[in-house]
Amino acid sequence: MGRDEEKEFVLKRAKDQDVKFIRLWFTDILGSLKSFAITVEELEEALEEGMSFDGASIEGFARSDESDMVAFPDSTTFQLLPWRPHDRNAVARMFCDILRTNGEPFEGDPRYVLKRNLKRVADMGLTYYVGLEVEHFYFQSADGTHPLDQGGYFDLTPLDVASDLRRETVLALEEMGIGVESSHHEVAPSQHELDLRYTDALTMADSLMTYRLVVKEVALKHGVYATFMPKPLAGQNGSGLHINQSLFRGEKNAFSQPDDKYHLSSLARSYLAGLLRHAPEITAVTNQWVNSYKRLVPGYEAPVYVSWAMRNRSDLIRIPEYKEGKETATRVELRSPDPACNPYLAFSVILAAGLEGIEKGYVLGEPTTGNVLEMSEGERRERGIVPLPSDLLEAVRLTEGSHLAKKCLGDHVFESFVKNKKIEWESYRRQVTDYELKRYLPVL
Repeated sequence: MGRDEEKEFVLKRAKDQDVKFIRLWFTDILGSLKSFAITVEELEEALEEGMSFDGASIEGFARSDESDMVAFPDSTTFQLLPWRPHDRNAVARMFCDILRTNGEPFEGDPRYVLKRNLKRVADMGLTYYVGLEVEHFYFQSADGTHPLDQGGYFDLTPLDVASDLRRETVLALEEMGIGVESSHHEVAPSQHELDLRYTDALTMADSLMTYRLVVKEVALKHGVYATFMPKPLAGQNGSGLHINQSLFRGEKNAFSQPDDKYHLSSLARSYLAGLLRHAPEITAVTNQWVNSYKRLVPGYEAPVYVSWAMRNRSDLIRIPEYKEGKETATRVELRSPDPACNPYLAFSVILAAGLEGIEKGYVLGEPTTGNVLEMSEGERRERGIVPLPSDLLEAVRLTEGSHLAKKCLGDHVFESFVKNKKIEWESYRRQVTDYELKRYLPVL
């Protein structure tokens, strides 16, 4: 549909479904969901001209002397909110692109950053598709980490008392047009996973932002708390965001080559090589919190080193197997990101790393055999296996020196993001933790 047709379609849907309020959604550079509401009487004007707001208080947006912004709704993202009343005065949401008052895209808008990078791949005749495996925890409240259960991987009731929470979450997501392939209990107590069905990267970024809110809204309705904190429980697995990705040329999966030893095309090999080479310098974006690096430690299924394999889940990247005749399922699974990242920026830097490999013809080495965590440091060095950053400061310094990250994110987002993360690290560095008190106070 053209823009006028889309506008009329949204106006008709709003009228037919008795929508009274429309929440206009966008994100700051950290991936926090921002929103303000308009009434249906303002909807037509919003679809034509956008809605003005003050961006000075939005993290990473603008200084106070240039704070006027315009939120321009994306008509294709109009959906009713299932947890709000439907019988009358319903509430809908629409994602927005952020513009300057002259109508130009605002370079600090994470959604625009992703759109700009997707145009780059589109100019190559390709489409970037993403499927997600998203993990999270349920706790009794936001005041502590008391789990709802002591279940384990794939456990069913009575241990998995959150089955109804997952069921209601899946139904709400599907009501909002977000496809869910499966859901199950994960390894740690009170940890759960939902897998979102493959779609284009922009739709998936919007879907993940919606998903995180839906999970929390459903939990709140049942009097519990849901969190996407990467590592809330010491001694247990953390929550990952496994990103399955592929490039398509029309209806054909450009990653697939059935007669190859690993069923990977030359384009896929170069893409994978790009991801491997640039992984350390983009980790600050895919794992952006101090707590993210408490998850990326040995022993808890999260990757620690830059390696790839066909099956081993301890590697940074694996190539999932597919059934014969299902070549369209050929994909690359990146296992390091966590679900608290900004998906617009994370997808952008991941795609940029892969495209760098394609454009510069990077050569992919052989997959890692054996468990990389069980190798000696010397063995890893001989194989050219380097570690991921061990903390946020190391990660930010690598990103700060990355030409690829700066080009991908653009000067505004790049500088704001790096500055924000340095402030976070300094704030963390000043803290005295419970570990230090328990470890040192009795003996020093």
